[in-house]
Amino acid sequence: MKYAICQELFVDWDWKRQCDFIAKTGYTGIEVAPFTLAARAGDVTSQQRQAYAAAAREAGLEVVGLHWLLAKTEGFYLTTPENDVRQRTADYMAELTRLCRDLGGSLMVLGSPQQRNLLPGITHEQAQGYATQVLEQVLPTLADCEVTLCLEPLSRQETDFMITCAQAREIIEHFHSPWIRLHQDVKAMSDESLSIPELIHQHRDVIGHFHANDVNLRGPGMGDVDFLPIFQALRETGYAGWVSVEVFDYSPGAEVIAQDSLKYMREIEARLQ
Repeated sequence: MKYAICQELFVDWDWKRQCDFIAKTGYTGIEVAPFTLAARAGDVTSQQRQAYAAAAREAGLEVVGLHWLLAKTEGFYLTTPENDVRQRTADYMAELTRLCRDLGGSLMVLGSPQQRNLLPGITHEQAQGYATQVLEQVLPTLADCEVTLCLEPLSRQETDFMITCAQAREIIEHFHSPWIRLHQDVKAMSDESLSIPELIHQHRDVIGHFHANDVNLRGPGMGDVDFLPIFQALRETGYAGWVSVEVFDYSPGAEVIAQDSLKYMREIEARLQ
């Protein structure tokens, strides 16, 4: 398997230090939260983009892509009935796509629950239509930049829109495009009625990216989730993408989380049949 880690965990570290440590720990990919680089994607200059990409390469890392796309921003919303807000959101996602390409990334994870929750009076069907309109405008830039947008279902504790893999799949199947795929996250899938291995098998044909974490918000192996059947399902379905560690509880420390998560995942992989 290819292992990466989401770098917002390294809160006060400069980019080079992040890359050097992540590579030294044994990961081969780094996944970027745009807000750690600048307040807005467009604020990252061409020179800075080149420098970030070069530092990752020099450390021996591949920039996987971006996630937390709309986090810590204002004025963007995926499911709003307001045309101008949807247009701004589509334009910004296109800018994020160009940033992803320039950093050397090839995928983006669309989570950002606070920018997709159902607004008062808006039904799920209406919200899905609005979201589809936004993505339709972004699709040409995705194709031009060869960046895949992976839709991330999230738990009911985080959002009330696109809370299951099946709901995300409805949007994906609307497009029939290789540039819009499914993102699966262990913490989020733990909230579904089907087991995580069942969800992996059921959506094997549209999975584009995978996040490894625990329902306790820490890394794999740092909670009660057993990753053996999860990794077994990934192997059985022929998943060849990244397995990227994403955590939300940083209290054990970045070094401990990064090291212990990778050690655990490698131990699990060694036990696969």
